[in-house]
Amino acid sequence: MQTMHAARNLFASYAGSSPTVRSRSDAHRPLPCVFFLPLRSSIAHSYGIRSLPVTSPPPLLRRMATEHSGAPSGNLTELNTASDFDSLVTPEGYISICGFGSLLSERSARSTFPDLKNFRIGVLRGFRRVFAHVAPIFFERRIANEETGEVSSLSVEPCEGEFLIVTVFEIRKEEVPAFIERENEFRFLSVVPEGLDGTTFPNPAVVCARYSDEEFFQIRCQGSKEIYYQRYGRYNIHKIWRDDILPCRTYLRHCVLAAKNLGKAAYDNFLDHTYVADRKTTIRQYLASAGSGIMEEEPPESLKSRYGG
Repeated sequence: MQTMHAARNLFASYAGSSPTVRSRSDAHRPLPCVFFLPLRSSIAHSYGIRSLPVTSPPPLLRRMATEHSGAPSGNLTELNTASDFDSLVTPEGYISICGFGSLLSERSARSTFPDLKNFRIGVLRGFRRVFAHVAPIFFERRIANEETGEVSSLSVEPCEGEFLIVTVFEIRKEEVPAFIERENEFRFLSVVPEGLDGTTFPNPAVVCARYSDEEFFQIRCQGSKEIYYQRYGRYNIHKIWRDDILPCRTYLRHCVLAAKNLGKAAYDNFLDHTYVADRKTTIRQYLASAGSGIMEEEPPESLKSRYGG
């Protein structure tokens, strides 16, 4: 009886309205675009994707999803500048990063952050992964296919009832400016991950969430068309966040392999809690239909190590 009572209380603490974002430089406001309706016809319909039965998650994950089916309690804090990150810095001078795509791979994480420490698995509640924005790096590396629309990278966005198996690790505070520059298309949110056993991590972490084109232009580009051109325009990218694109094939394969290397729970979670831009089609469904063959494709020779899972 006590267990049932505790479970009800725990559920109640996570249920409720959608989270809001409190910027350290602005008043708190609802997070835009928490739920989306496609602006064009469904990608799933266009590519003939049928609904497939989703494999049931392991008992532990079923319990986790049941106990914490709502969005994170309280408000989400947005971090706009390097100084905003200071509140997350530990006394030892480290800050936690939450990985959900390529950073599920420790090898990838260390290629970006050679001095990272304490790489581990965690759970992030109230978010889902979505392939819904164009990444210039894929054009630079010539793995984007503009003709087929397979150009998308990955972000997370708040979504009630969802949860993600992620990685968490620490980097030095001095690495934050480079991190912001490298991930400039994202909204930086302070989140509180948990362990697989439900224990809350002692320190909050930064996660790269969905941004918007207007905010990117006004904040990251300071309203400058020249800055926008240098970051995106020179690749003929005029809209970043879109609902009519598909995952970059090489990058998707890399993320799936990285999740698989973490174990079955992380692998199944990635397949079933990650969506293409229509926000209806899971990656498991996509790989079984329009994306079939992606997992058998090798990256270009020069990128085999970088995108090898």
